[in-house]
Amino acid sequence: MSSPRTDHKVLFTPGPTEVAPEILREMSRPVIGHRGAEMQELIRDLVPRLRWLFGSRAHDVFLTCCSATGLWEAAIRNCVARRVLVPICGAFSERFYEVAVACGAEADPLHVEPGRPVAAQAVADMLATGRYDAVALVHNETSTGVVNPLGAIAEAVARHPDVLLLVDAVSSLGGMPVEVDRHGIDVCLASVQKCLALPPGSSVCAVSPRAMERSSRRTGKGYYFDFVRLKACFDKQTPMATPSVSHMFALQAQLRRMETETLEARYARHRAMADLTRAWAQERFALFAAEGARSETVTCVANSRRIKVAQFVGAVAARGLGVSNGYGKLKEATFRIGHMGDHTVDGIRGLLRVMDEALKESS
Repeated sequence: MSSPRTDHKVLFTPGPTEVAPEILREMSRPVIGHRGAEMQELIRDLVPRLRWLFGSRAHDVFLTCCSATGLWEAAIRNCVARRVLVPICGAFSERFYEVAVACGAEADPLHVEPGRPVAAQAVADMLATGRYDAVALVHNETSTGVVNPLGAIAEAVARHPDVLLLVDAVSSLGGMPVEVDRHGIDVCLASVQKCLALPPGSSVCAVSPRAMERSSRRTGKGYYFDFVRLKACFDKQTPMATPSVSHMFALQAQLRRMETETLEARYARHRAMADLTRAWAQERFALFAAEGARSETVTCVANSRRIKVAQFVGAVAARGLGVSNGYGKLKEATFRIGHMGDHTVDGIRGLLRVMDEALKESS
């Protein structure tokens, strides 16, 4: 039987995920002033690295001291003038819709059965009505382990020049290809505690010239998340308001590590971890996400054996590792394994052995 860890519980949850010790050390560096030359140099270094991560040459990139939920608000307030279409295939895409409504936007849901991906044709059919000027899409639905066909949906949106594409890449950026320029994404947003493997508390986004132009004509979009105001600050290599300097240090170090690994190798590592996890799940349970739409950063396991999920998760935790139960309505019907960020194939093998031990206690 594996011995439990004594220092801390290693997180294989679908966010936050485990943070490397060297990244945590970056968080302990002395803080610098946020209105001086050191901050300007830090932002000057971060911006091209973030563009590389997003796969963009010309998008503006911003850092904010909030979760990605705040950037959902930013995307809606800056970019929806008439009506937004929100495909819903799980709890987080449902919340994106709720945020749109709470921001006062006219919004329509496009419901998909949980576990199934959003069909590009269904989006195309809705856009053919001419009612919408934006689509708000969750690329990788963390609650169900479903990845939506970003390329095909982007093609459907591109046939409507006045429709902006707003993409939540929270649990995909840095672990799966997103490619903002290639797909014509107008706003792409992500928090840092998932595939970027940083402590939670900060988010990043890339904003296209089209979205910036839309923002310049919007009123009532607030102050803190105003893209035009953010751009004016970042163009001068200065934050709009007091930032989390420690997060910026950690992000800089992590982006450098990712550049050394290369995105191609990082994506391949995530695929290999996903393959191992899915094979384990299919042999012992079943997969909740439909074949062909399974995430490479989080696996949602269908509780086909009807084990007591909370007991199983607790048994894993007692051995020093963390996995998650199902989210929301799926709390006992599924459990979720995060294989993202800086985790390795060997680390996943160790987790799977521990989960086999825990299953003996939960069956």
